[in-house]
Amino acid sequence: MTAIDRRIDPAGTVAVVGTGTMGQGIAQVALVAGHPVRLYDAAPGRAAQAADAIAARLERLVAKDRLAPAARDAALGRLAPVAGLAGLADAELAIEAILEDLGAKQQLFTALESVVSDSALLATNTSSLSVTAVAGALRRPGRLLGLHFFNPAPLLPLVEVVRGFATDQAAADRAYETVAAWGKTPVRCADTPGFIVNRIARPFYAEALRVHEEGAADPATVDAVLRECGGFVMGPFELTDLIGQDVNEAVTRSVWEAVFHDPKFTPSLAQRRLVDAGLYGRKSGRGWYDHAEGAPPPEPHTAEPCRAPSTVVVHAGFGPGSGSGPARELPRLIEEAGITVTREDPVGDAPSGGFIALPDGTRLTLTDGSSATAGSPVPCIRFDLALDYRTATRIALAPGETVSPEALRAAIGLFQALGKKVSVIQDVPGMIVARTVAMLADFAMDAAARGVASPEDIDTAMRLGVNYPLGPLRWGSELGARWVRDVMLNLHQAYPTGRYAPSQPLMRRAVAEEEQFSS
Repeated sequence: MTAIDRRIDPAGTVAVVGTGTMGQGIAQVALVAGHPVRLYDAAPGRAAQAADAIAARLERLVAKDRLAPAARDAALGRLAPVAGLAGLADAELAIEAILEDLGAKQQLFTALESVVSDSALLATNTSSLSVTAVAGALRRPGRLLGLHFFNPAPLLPLVEVVRGFATDQAAADRAYETVAAWGKTPVRCADTPGFIVNRIARPFYAEALRVHEEGAADPATVDAVLRECGGFVMGPFELTDLIGQDVNEAVTRSVWEAVFHDPKFTPSLAQRRLVDAGLYGRKSGRGWYDHAEGAPPPEPHTAEPCRAPSTVVVHAGFGPGSGSGPARELPRLIEEAGITVTREDPVGDAPSGGFIALPDGTRLTLTDGSSATAGSPVPCIRFDLALDYRTATRIALAPGETVSPEALRAAIGLFQALGKKVSVIQDVPGMIVARTVAMLADFAMDAAARGVASPEDIDTAMRLGVNYPLGPLRWGSELGARWVRDVMLNLHQAYPTGRYAPSQPLMRRAVAEEEQFSS
């Protein structure tokens, strides 16, 4: 049986309204896919300038042997700027990429509705406004949906296909299959604040900002730990400098306001001050970092070389087949480094995940969301979560108040013997990677349970949209819901504001894990 082709006609006209960077990128995608493309911008002459810019991009693709000259010539023959909305009358799909203002978008689509045919699809590229609200002013709101591309649109594969409350299922299906035919990876999502990526990604920025605001670590160190220990491609401070502090903060604030000031989405005062000062990042020359020509790259805090202990004691409950979860391979790595490892049964007050004892009795434990000082009756040093302890090149340590300098040096030397750089941070609950990943996993579980998107689409969106090393649902599954829940509960006890209260889906999954484990 042949599948029904619901996409718009491959030779049908695509209109793009708003010809900034995003509009040009979307137009290029549709153009290379074979569509005639019409460009319109309210600013006189801007559409023609955009057509020239697209032509220059296609020329660069030819120079890099990524596009045949004949394909370039054919594409340019299908590209036309128009002086008014009437020039878009033959469009089968009209995509809006203008400023993020609800009134302006409603006004534009109201005008477009009277120009294009009744069968044409209307799409907004909004990243933070309600698709339902945009469509609310239309005579036929069922044909409007969200097509949220990511910048740069020609390079990034993800497109969020957002179905508003009034969007017809047939319209959403048609848009989904059209975008897939363009070579993109579409994901379906409901019209909720932030959609998938901008909703679930908030903790990646927020937790880093919170750690910095508490004075636990500087931006360069936070970025380095999340990259080199957590496996993220970029740290949140360098990423927001690239995005633009004003843009990132505006999205955070928009989502927070849309969810009625839910404490889980609270914006950062530190970032607000940066925006107020006009320090937007790369585009202004300075943000968290100095981007002036010749400015030295930011350097994370890295501990000086220290001597590793010759022996450590691994207490039961830590290691392969134990409850130590993601850190269970550490004893093996320590042995491979030539350090003698002895194993002992746990004592009465041993943490449930076990610990590694240094020669003076100081305990090394994977962070569980509580501070090293509050979480142990004896001197304790927390180490952070890693995506993979074997391949991680940096580890963060957080010593409790009673840890001696000698013990801290021994802990530093131990991880250096494993080939890791070490960053020592202040004793902050959950440290850096662990609190970030636990929050991301919890946000993703909550979003899936609320019907924002399917679990598969959530993980796909976070991998492709923001380059996460693992989808947050898969990551949470590998860590275990019980581990994620316990980190969240301990953070919630340390910060009883509601920000870290575990979601009900996480709590249910953790209980199910416990029942499965005990059966």
